[in-house]
Amino acid sequence: MNPIFFQWLNVESWLEFWWVVFGLAGQLLFTGRFLVQWIASEKAKKSVVPVAFWYFSISGGIILLAYAIYRLDPVFILGQSLGVFIYARNLWLIKAEKSQ
Repeated sequence: MNPIFFQWLNVESWLEFWWVVFGLAGQLLFTGRFLVQWIASEKAKKSVVPVAFWYFSISGGIILLAYAIYRLDPVFILGQSLGVFIYARNLWLIKAEKSQ
């Protein structure tokens, strides 16, 4: 017998449950990037994008991409793959700028 929260999360097994938990953790990281950016902008009294924004973006994006691949969702996979590439590129550019 499956626990009642399996219905709420639309899962049928413990494996699916842990994938949903993993996906939710990725979504929390992804959402956290907005909080990081907002707090940094409020402190600076102007719009800024701190490096932590990109680390939250890529961490959340990779987790969400893994979740999308597990779920075999082509729309979600396409959206997250492009995002992960963009976040990685921004981190690469930041690293290159700092090494100059």
